[in-house]
Amino acid sequence: MADILVTENIAGVAMTRLRETHDVAFEPDLWSSPNLAARLADARAVVVRNQTQITRELIEQASRLEIIARAGAGLDNVDTEAAAAAGIVVSYAPAENSLSVAELVLGLLLSLARRIPAAWSDTRTGGWDRRTFTGVELSGRTLGIVGFGRIGRLVAERARAFGMRLLAHDEFLPAEVFEDAGAESVSLEKLLAESDAVSVHVPLLDSTRGLFGERQFAAMKPTAWFVNAARGEVVDEAALIAALQTGEIAAAALDVRETEPPVRGPLDDMANVILTPHIGAFSEEAQERVVDLVCRDVTAVLSGHAATSAFGIARPAR
Repeated sequence: MADILVTENIAGVAMTRLRETHDVAFEPDLWSSPNLAARLADARAVVVRNQTQITRELIEQASRLEIIARAGAGLDNVDTEAAAAAGIVVSYAPAENSLSVAELVLGLLLSLARRIPAAWSDTRTGGWDRRTFTGVELSGRTLGIVGFGRIGRLVAERARAFGMRLLAHDEFLPAEVFEDAGAESVSLEKLLAESDAVSVHVPLLDSTRGLFGERQFAAMKPTAWFVNAARGEVVDEAALIAALQTGEIAAAALDVRETEPPVRGPLDDMANVILTPHIGAFSEEAQERVVDLVCRDVTAVLSGHAATSAFGIARPAR
């Protein structure tokens, strides 16, 4: 029995310190183990990333649990309502990886524009066909940003430095947010019709699941690129594959997938697709910030203090 259970491979200076000063069971493969429920039932704290599914059933069996610490920004793998009802604090890191995700999006846009992965692959096997890899400039092109929260605005700031025109769609923000970022607030329909590249930055909610499907891809320019570094489930992947195969859109860059890890499929063999393994938050700096925050919150809660980055308001722990 350990006070703190770590169910995924979460490392860093703060985690090392936590393991040195507290009773920690570090079991990075436990997220997929049938023993998860039994191990969680004995813990006062659990530290997860995105693969561990903290369900209502698990929470109801975890009578000692005081805090669920999610080393990342999203909470779609944690039943926050069940945690709140049980008086369990849910800590997470909504801002600490934003910059790294935004920088990856710009890297994907540049890779699409200049065909960097294909040029690298050809060159490393002896090729030197410069004309085949003629690209385009980002300057003067229109970037449509769907979801204009923290990451969306960081993407906008960097894209503006490349001379891009910015369109943004977010139903929950006042006009001044778009104005301050140098973006035009538009309907989703206008954004899809006018953008040369569309980048998605919405959380996974019931209202955003499958947000991009046949109708949305059909509304985009046939020369447009689609970039998703948010959540894979906001995209109907079959519809995206069809849009790429039929030429409804020109290319896509995906850091997230509908199912992770994905099984091999059509996207893997498409020359107009760039795939990365959900690395948006995986910079050294972002990981240190994220792990430091959740470890501090675990320490605080187990010492009887408040978490600094809790989701909602939890009742006192049982």
